[in-house]
Amino acid sequence: MKKKILIGLVSIIVITFIILYIMSMPKSTKDGAYSPSPLALMLATSSTTDFDNTKFENPYTGHKKVLMICTEERNMTMANGKKFSTGNHPVEMLLPVLHLRNAGFEVDVMTPTGKPAVIEMWAMPEKDENVQVIYSEFKSKFENPKSLSSFVKNSMVDASDYIAVFIPGGHGAMLGLPENNDLNKLIHWSHNNDLFMLAICHGPAALLAANYDNDAKSFIYKDYEIAAFPDAVDEQTPMIGYMPGDIPWKFGEKLNDLGVKIINEEADATCHVDRKLITGASPEAANNFGKLAATEPLKEVHK
Repeated sequence: MKKKILIGLVSIIVITFIILYIMSMPKSTKDGAYSPSPLALMLATSSTTDFDNTKFENPYTGHKKVLMICTEERNMTMANGKKFSTGNHPVEMLLPVLHLRNAGFEVDVMTPTGKPAVIEMWAMPEKDENVQVIYSEFKSKFENPKSLSSFVKNSMVDASDYIAVFIPGGHGAMLGLPENNDLNKLIHWSHNNDLFMLAICHGPAALLAANYDNDAKSFIYKDYEIAAFPDAVDEQTPMIGYMPGDIPWKFGEKLNDLGVKIINEEADATCHVDRKLITGASPEAANNFGKLAATEPLKEVHK
């Protein structure tokens, strides 16, 4: 009897490990990349969000807008050569937009060349009514965004329509944006014109574009403190199949080298304001980050 019980327990353990192994395998995509495993999706995404639909007492009624810079690239090549299907994280894009709209600020969408914004649809909270409504409203903007290149070349210097630049998260923020010369010019222009800079999760990776001439001494965010997705957590995610291999480079490490301090150690709800740089740590921070992204500019326009 004891032998049968032992065999039964061993069988259960073996079957459990097999199921976990299968569930932790990243899913292949049609273009040869991989999206997160069923286990990773279960642990790291949700069908709803914590959006609280804050009503602002004195919403803005002027013409100032927020300029959202999105990636137009999808696949990140990992250290092992496999490709991770990424893009802009929908929760980190849309919850801040919802709060900004509630506060009275319209949002323009740009990508580096005007190609469609790429979205991590596997992270879309399908049962969140507020998110679905704003996504439907912005779908045409995501599919037909404005061109950052054209904006920088033709109208940036004289532009007075914007109060903030917003860089949403998703690992896609590490693709193309950190070395984009037009984004370099936009960040310096926004900083010189005293605009707010909003960045969440992996979005701060794009701030590396501001490293003019690769000179750490001239980095405009030197000595700033931020909340961002920790490199240490990125190192752990392949274990659950979130990514098909190790991350190819660490944006937090590069920001640290430029004098930026990341204040959080977990991928949590941490948000932070340092001068006019507003940051958040992860999708868990998206709701509160969105409220900060709205209330700080509101304070300025109502001075």
